[in-house]
Amino acid sequence: LFQLRDFLLVYNRMTELCFQHCVSNLNYRLLTGSEERCLDGCAGKLVHANHRLMRAYVALMPSIMQRRVADYEASAAPAGQGPAPEGA
Repeated sequence: LFQLRDFLLVYNRMTELCFQHCVSNLNYRLLTGSEERCLDGCAGKLVHANHRLMRAYVALMPSIMQRRVADYEASAAPAGQGPAPEGA
């Protein structure tokens, strides 16, 4: 569910940015050739940048998760070293 929401947020933001940047004349139903080329280039750049960010995220994720597990284990260890329960 979160992945779809995140994808839609990125898609909507990309659409808004490229539209504002490239579409200048709203008097016609169809895009002009220069508007189409601009939109293709704009969307291509944003998709390429998003792919680069995702590759970096995927590469860093194992070390981030390892650090989180180590932090969790370190914080849970002192709590587990309390007095032994009665009858033990």
